[in-house]
Amino acid sequence: MPLQRPGLYCAFFLLAACSSTPEHPVDSWAYPAQPHALKRPFISPGPNYQTPSLVEASRFLQQASFGPTQAEIDALSRSNYKAWLKTQFATPQTLFLPEVEPEHAKLAKGQNLRQELFFRLFWKNAATAPDQLRQRVAFALSEIFVVSFEGQLDVKIRGMASYYDMLGRNAFGDFRTLIEEVSRHPMMGVYLSHLKNQKEDPARGRVPDENYAREVMQLFTIGLHELNPDGTPRLRNSQPIETYSNEDITGLAKVFTGFSYGGPGDTDAHFNNQGREPRWDILPMKGYPKFHSASEKKFLGVTIPPQTPANPEGDLKIALDRLFNHPNVGPFFGKQLIQRLVTSNPSPAYVERVARAFNDNGAGVRGDMQAVIRAVLLDPEARQPPPDASGKLREPILRLSQWLRAFNATSISGEFRIPNTDNPGFSLGQSPLRASSVFNFYRPGFMPPGTGIARQNMVAPEMQIVSESAVAGYANFMQTAIEAGVGRVEAGKRDVQPDYSAQMAIADKPAQLVEQLDLLLTGQRLSAASRTRINEAVASIALPANNPQAAENARRNRVKLATLLIMVSPEYLVQK
Repeated sequence: MPLQRPGLYCAFFLLAACSSTPEHPVDSWAYPAQPHALKRPFISPGPNYQTPSLVEASRFLQQASFGPTQAEIDALSRSNYKAWLKTQFATPQTLFLPEVEPEHAKLAKGQNLRQELFFRLFWKNAATAPDQLRQRVAFALSEIFVVSFEGQLDVKIRGMASYYDMLGRNAFGDFRTLIEEVSRHPMMGVYLSHLKNQKEDPARGRVPDENYAREVMQLFTIGLHELNPDGTPRLRNSQPIETYSNEDITGLAKVFTGFSYGGPGDTDAHFNNQGREPRWDILPMKGYPKFHSASEKKFLGVTIPPQTPANPEGDLKIALDRLFNHPNVGPFFGKQLIQRLVTSNPSPAYVERVARAFNDNGAGVRGDMQAVIRAVLLDPEARQPPPDASGKLREPILRLSQWLRAFNATSISGEFRIPNTDNPGFSLGQSPLRASSVFNFYRPGFMPPGTGIARQNMVAPEMQIVSESAVAGYANFMQTAIEAGVGRVEAGKRDVQPDYSAQMAIADKPAQLVEQLDLLLTGQRLSAASRTRINEAVASIALPANNPQAAENARRNRVKLATLLIMVSPEYLVQK
């Protein structure tokens, strides 16, 4: 018997929520290992070595993974946060590229892979990969250092898999290496048009492309305004101070000239023709002196004098070192990572503590990503938020990934055949690596107009992709998923199926069922009113006494209804 549409309950909850406040040879060859290991500090025992409760474990895993499973909640409640982080930092990366390469090798000339291959790998890894922290941080980084399938990268599946692996590889490394590999990756080179960017030529009226020079400052490293260590803007005459000028953009744009296809060879043909290197989409871009500006370059207080010959590699190092050491980077990047993992509105003190970890990991090292991640996830505001903490709206991708993990979803095909989920009217309204622009799906400073959030001068980034159609579309999509699974339909059944056996075992007791789902999905955040409503709705499904099969169907419907009502509740949609 299919689950009846609980329209009134869904409408109530959704409206409330929306108005509330192993190393792979190709990969390792493409990007050599870091030249040195980071110096890590000794971390002495402290509060984060204490054993968390089940509720605390669930909350932590909602921030640090694609969603908790009951087994992981139980395991963490017998351990501690820092031990979990240590294990995750040591877990080998689950890679995308080795899964894409065999499919790419099968292509005939003129054929291309489809984006669905990447989506399948994304959902499979989100649901099942053991390196959950790395995968979750890589996804956060993909929303900061944005490239998108929309546009020129629509069929560059191998390159995009390589780019995503690059983010994952650097998630636990150092920020300086991360920004260099982002800057050199050919997918970023295509997306922000600095691949084959040529030096100025006054005779032809040509000037260097300024696109990447602007975005590497504005979006990736230092932001628009000078910041205090706590992320608040520095002021001059009561006005924010701009971090860079148009002259800085012009000067930095010259640095990003002369970079093109990687691999052996340095002729004009190699610079201009990707066909010279069949692996161009996964090899880091390299500098070609002939096409690099040799004139003076001024930016951010740095002057690179005229050169003979031109030195693209040396100029890139100077530029990235300057950006990396800018005082804005710690608070600017740190705040965005907090927003992606923990809360949309961290206090200045929280931002400053994370920035301090970025500036010095305790062993004198700047930009240690592991230190930054620890600071983000173990901060008192993350582990023990105040009662009035705003939290963050769960973006649609994270809602589906949590459902997959919470109910130990498996794929009939083994491939997690979940296609594009862009449509907000009948799907999630969001697909991985399909942001509409380099500004991501939503901006970190977005304030929903005409709301209490804006009146309190707070932000809610994920609200930028919320609309009436998206609210209804999500409810309908999740009802179908909870009822019948997700993904392509083959032989009359959707490819990805949940396992409700643990919940079926307690479905005779509605209060116990709702309590277990509340822990698993929200970290026991359901209000007394929401819990009462859901209990009443679940209990209204009677269990026939003399028909075992009908009783089993009724238990299943209880589980599905309770799951749906929780996943459209404000306490679930707003992660705290």
